Amino acid sequence: MSNPLESTLTREADGNAPPPVLLGYQQRWVADQSPLKLAEKSRRIGLTWGEAADDVLIASGSDGSNVFYISATQDMALEYIEACTMWARAFDLAAGQIEEGIFHDDGDKEIKLYKIDFPKSGKRIVALSSRPANLRGKQGVVVIDEAAFAPDLVGLIKAAMAMLMWGDKVRIISTHNGDDNPFNELINEIRAGKRKGTVHRITFSDAVADGLYRRVCLRKGIDWSKEAEEAWVADVRNFYGDDAAEELDAIPARGGGTYLPLALIDARMVPEVPIVRERWTVEFGLLPEPIRSAEVAAWCEEHLGPVLAQLDRDRRHGFGFDFARVGDLSILTALEEGRDVVQRPRLVVELGNCPFSQQRQILGYVVSRLPRFFSGALDAGGNGAELAEYAADQWGHSRIEQIKLSDAFYLEQMPKFKAALEDATLDELPRDDQCRDDLRAIKKINGVPKLGKAKTQTADGRKVQRHGDFAISLFLGHYAMTREREPGRCDGYVPMPRRVTGTPGQDGHDDDYGGSSRRMV
Repeated sequence: MSNPLESTLTREADGNAPPPVLLGYQQRWVADQSPLKLAEKSRRIGLTWGEAADDVLIASGSDGSNVFYISATQDMALEYIEACTMWARAFDLAAGQIEEGIFHDDGDKEIKLYKIDFPKSGKRIVALSSRPANLRGKQGVVVIDEAAFAPDLVGLIKAAMAMLMWGDKVRIISTHNGDDNPFNELINEIRAGKRKGTVHRITFSDAVADGLYRRVCLRKGIDWSKEAEEAWVADVRNFYGDDAAEELDAIPARGGGTYLPLALIDARMVPEVPIVRERWTVEFGLLPEPIRSAEVAAWCEEHLGPVLAQLDRDRRHGFGFDFARVGDLSILTALEEGRDVVQRPRLVVELGNCPFSQQRQILGYVVSRLPRFFSGALDAGGNGAELAEYAADQWGHSRIEQIKLSDAFYLEQMPKFKAALEDATLDELPRDDQCRDDLRAIKKINGVPKLGKAKTQTADGRKVQRHGDFAISLFLGHYAMTREREPGRCDGYVPMPRRVTGTPGQDGHDDDYGGSSRRMV
């Protein structure tokens, strides 16, 4: 069935023209047809209004279904059903008048309901003012609005999930109501991959960027200007005061502090993981590149070669690389996937004040010796972009992920990283105080688990500072090893020997590593 929203409601506004009927975040929400989707949102941005448009089309279609809307208050239920009536008229769809009725829950409690019937489809939209205890047996789309404020959200979620078995859909919309609320816990489970579903995060700033204030001006019949918008935004934030983070920015209260508990990190640590640390002097960086290359080639053979030679040739391997040049550390963490499908670090390489060309050389030495190399992920922010691009060119853009760390990436992937530590599918981390403290440096900042900008510790009592470097390399390595495989992609490769055509060890190329000739297995 074609969706009128696609053509009549979502066209982009040109210049100073009025905004589209559905703003960008409303369009993205409606377009998402996942069986289970959640929205953590700011107050009063009209997401329920956009949901009502979609629900009318669902209930009125020839192949449509019933829609059950559950809200925190009776006023919300009435507001929603009135929006549905408005949309039915806008779409020129035959719909009955709003009817009031009584719903009896399992405790025989009377709950007021509102409904609209669609004669042509035989379906209806039913809005309830509070949680019914008996959703079981119903079929259709369930919309739970301001879910974080439901009296028994856990029970309501259980009842709603049963409807997914029959191909129905569940939409859960809410502002936050605390970090330990079941609504926030469900969001974290989805982001961690423990449940299927999608999450939309819509802050007040997102809504304003998509034209919310323009819509306000249109409703009030006033002219829009950038200065007026800025003043309006400031007024709204001042109105909410200290509650603005939760009410407007989709940050659950008490959403700060260390992300990974010390007990969890300690439970995953073992003493056997090799850590190879090297800090180069300023004078080393001034040497001619061929000399640096020869010295580093010898260093690789002495310190890295024996460890890499012990890796299981039958297991898949990958890596994560957190880049730095001066001040912080570059850290490469190589991981192995065991027969039990557990990811385990097998080598950690820490590089301080290492020249760019030697970082490329060391990366080439390690990766070319990883058995059944599967995938790698590199920090591609700032100067790291050059090394990440080199790696992608060297080992394939389908194998190498060039990651620009952002709040969106952290928000999507960090819960999966934490979940892997919790269920021990990421295990046997190096028992080392500096690695431990790097992991402890991950904190929730404005609701996003990530590293802050401040330095976290000083390495080995020297001037070299750490910035959670091991945590990011491990995080990226886990992402690389667990990301979905692309069609036609093979498990790994082993290098084919080739004759040296230049200085041995130069640019990371020797007679058995770093070249472009490789055999797929």
